[in-house]
Amino acid sequence: MPAIGEKPISSRALSRAESLHARFHDVRDFSKLLTRDLEAEDCVVQSMPDVSPTKWHLAHTTWFFETFVLKKFVTGYVPAIPEYAFLFNSYYNAAGTMHRRDLRGLISRPTVAESSRYRQGVDRQIDDLVASASEELLNEIEPIITLGIHHEQQHQELLVTDIKHVFAQNPLHPVFRKRAEEKAPAPPPLTFVDFEETIAPIGHHGRAFSYDNEGPRHRALIPKFSLGTRLVTCGEYQRFIEAGGYQRPEFWLSLGWMTVNEPALGGWKAPLYWEKRDGAWWHFTLSGFRPVDENEPVTHVSYFEADAFANFSSTRLPTEFEWERAAQGEIIEGNFVESERFHPATAAHANGLRQMFGDVWEWTRSSYSPYPGYRAVPGALGEYNGKFMCNQYVLRGGSCATSQSHIRTTYRNFFQPEKRWQFTGIRLARDAA
Repeated sequence: MPAIGEKPISSRALSRAESLHARFHDVRDFSKLLTRDLEAEDCVVQSMPDVSPTKWHLAHTTWFFETFVLKKFVTGYVPAIPEYAFLFNSYYNAAGTMHRRDLRGLISRPTVAESSRYRQGVDRQIDDLVASASEELLNEIEPIITLGIHHEQQHQELLVTDIKHVFAQNPLHPVFRKRAEEKAPAPPPLTFVDFEETIAPIGHHGRAFSYDNEGPRHRALIPKFSLGTRLVTCGEYQRFIEAGGYQRPEFWLSLGWMTVNEPALGGWKAPLYWEKRDGAWWHFTLSGFRPVDENEPVTHVSYFEADAFANFSSTRLPTEFEWERAAQGEIIEGNFVESERFHPATAAHANGLRQMFGDVWEWTRSSYSPYPGYRAVPGALGEYNGKFMCNQYVLRGGSCATSQSHIRTTYRNFFQPEKRWQFTGIRLARDAA
């Protein structure tokens, strides 16, 4: 079995259909690799409404290919289990009704084994369709299968973050993937890189894949600003905690202050998964319960916490346009899911900006809204991004649970400001002096 992220080696150029087939199976096999150490009991738990069981992720990504490819392009296609369309739809209202999101953990049937057979059956039919497709049909199905591939990569990341939340509820502290104990080296000092005012091109261009929310490409006026050379560390965030940051309302947005002090949420005192034991901070990781390493990037913080820390530091969060302008020309490399670390790593000692990609998603102060001229495409696939452009903030750069082949400089992730079960972190910015 190949390692995660390993690509097959071919002695000849692949045809267009063969290339599509290979990309499809690379991603489908990757999902299986991510779940290789999970037991069936692990795959059916829903620990909160935002979390979906592993089994559901595997079935939902299969439903996507069945619904938007097989049902549309295979003449006379009849689903083996029609009820799966109701169970494994997520939010595509135009594709039909759906089971309640917060009740996905109550679906004991189909079993994990039956869900696996569902994946295998759909995969075989996708293989047959691609192998027999004419050039004209490939022109139609390739963009949708490519979208489905990227959609599955998104769910692979959710699978990792969701199983972390599931395991964190277990007092046995299960291990998702073993990792040797190591003391992270001290990161370089946090400094700032200055950027002059400019009118910068923003958004995706070219023929490579992108989501519709990354366009249309347009120009944005970006005043002078400075951007932090690396991510904020756990040690730096601990100083915020020790200074009473969670008890000082002057650092917080009003809604953030209400959230931090909400009794139903337990009253936040630190990032998610942090716990104080014998005077020291520990946190749950996918390799077990460990002492917090002050040199690693802080993660699992909400927008509210990121903004409060920036205020405490007499700085601010960058806008998404500032982030994209700074990232233009940077090589997309870093700590991604292919490393199988499943945890942020310390910044390397180097000149210029570091950790722009991988490790943690970086909160920006930009509300998630459409670019000028944006229009969602018609139909169910048009519901993919546009309908969520309300009450959310943009994050950039990817995380240690993101596939490297999935991220782009123009990629716009988005979450509500109180969410923190994803690998989310902080990069600081400041206005020109």
